[in-house]
Amino acid sequence: MIGFTANTGRIFLSLCSFIGQLFIFCIRVFVNILTPPFFMKALFSSIVQIGWLSLPVVGITSFFTGGALALQIYAGGARFNAEEVVPSIVAIGMVRELGPVLGGLMVAARVASSIAAEIGTMKVTEQIDALSTLSTDPIKYLVVPRLIAAFLTVPILVGVGDSIGILGGYFVGVTRLEFNNATYLINSINYLEIWDIISGLVKGAVFGSIIALMGCFFGMRCEKGARGVGQATKSAVVSASVLILAANYFLTAAFFSS
Repeated sequence: MIGFTANTGRIFLSLCSFIGQLFIFCIRVFVNILTPPFFMKALFSSIVQIGWLSLPVVGITSFFTGGALALQIYAGGARFNAEEVVPSIVAIGMVRELGPVLGGLMVAARVASSIAAEIGTMKVTEQIDALSTLSTDPIKYLVVPRLIAAFLTVPILVGVGDSIGILGGYFVGVTRLEFNNATYLINSINYLEIWDIISGLVKGAVFGSIIALMGCFFGMRCEKGARGVGQATKSAVVSASVLILAANYFLTAAFFSS
């Protein structure tokens, strides 16, 4: 009993310590965002790495998700003679939920792991200490450009993914489910509201911030050796994925609870 209580207390204290370190890290990052100097070259490089190079995986994922969603909704709607709802539900489902969440998870798998591995390797090889020696704040040079880039580019990736996902549903609907071209497009557009699109883009910005923060946080906390880099990478991806799903619930509740 004493051992169980001690282990429980140790886990609780470790959790509190982790939350405190993460909170302090976030405060330092947001303070550095507002103060010069600004490393524009690092920012543009991060935009290319996080945004442009993530486009293929987000696009492919969205296309097949939209197609699979159309097939599933058609199969379910056929039981109630409601096959005509396929275009509208595919569009709403992609824009509100599947586009932001799947896009965020794909970017987290690619980007959070990359950031954590890159910064973790720099930590292990003492390059971060070298930056401090040269009077360059590692937070400002390594973290801030990646956070801003993710905040700006992930909503764009979400918007592109939404369009490609709807295109995937359209392709399946027209070629396999025998929908009329014009009817499918009209039903997709008529049932979408501007708030559906905005909510998905806001989710993308939040998810992008989570991805960059988790990758940088665990990279900066990386322990020595290759094992430490691998552990930091794994922790960054898992934490980013879990926080994206949790944040998605709370944002959905805030946007659509009424």
